[in-house]
Amino acid sequence: MTLLIVALFGACVGSFTNVVVWRLPRQESVVVPGSHCPRCGHAIRWHDNLPVIGWLLLGGRCRDCGAGISWRYPAVELASALLWLSALSVQAGGGLSEPWRPWAGLVLVALLLPLVLIDIDHLWLPEPLCRWGMVLGLLFSAGAGWTVLGDHLVAAALALVLLEGLSGMAERILGQPALGLGDAKLAALGGAWLGAAGIAVAMALGTLVGAVVGSVGRVSGRLQPRQAFAFGPFIALGIWLVWLRGADWWWEQWQRLLGF
Repeated sequence: MTLLIVALFGACVGSFTNVVVWRLPRQESVVVPGSHCPRCGHAIRWHDNLPVIGWLLLGGRCRDCGAGISWRYPAVELASALLWLSALSVQAGGGLSEPWRPWAGLVLVALLLPLVLIDIDHLWLPEPLCRWGMVLGLLFSAGAGWTVLGDHLVAAALALVLLEGLSGMAERILGQPALGLGDAKLAALGGAWLGAAGIAVAMALGTLVGAVVGSVGRVSGRLQPRQAFAFGPFIALGIWLVWLRGADWWWEQWQRLLGF
């Protein structure tokens, strides 16, 4: 029953995430007006707005004008539900005490998912989401004691300064930034939730996966030379993986892979 409730709430938050991802880049309110068809403007009925199920019952089309509704909407709702379920399996949780870890993780993943989708769509990581995500991470860290809070505060500051410095250095050498400033702010968010060791491992994981995906994109021709692509999703992936398992666990897996 707990798993079902968590999955349902996760799907509902995924539905709201779709609204945030569509409206925030357009500087529209995420609250008013309510959900409506972007083509005909008709308000979506509550039973048509049920996560995943509503889309299936409608056959992927607006009830009023028949316009197609992208498959991405139910996909995001389903992904959100699965991510919420994965939050219950947390073993690390950035040093937070055990009873708080799953609930803090739900907040973290609710922040990461819209950031990932907006970055994919617009190559932009909204500063307000990153800033509030960092503040919430530090608030949760404060509940674990001064030692954890201090580590996470320093990690957030260092991640921001180091990545902004790296981006500036690359711009001088290569003529273009290696990372967007939003990536630095997302890394700072990760530092606030994971601490220094955690965000270091998260960035290593994100860079590794991003390099593989980027290389495949270049070889396949989907990415042109020097073409920018969203790096935020890889940072977010690293943050979530380290949140669930911890920096030490991932370091052990790396050593095992190399045969140490």
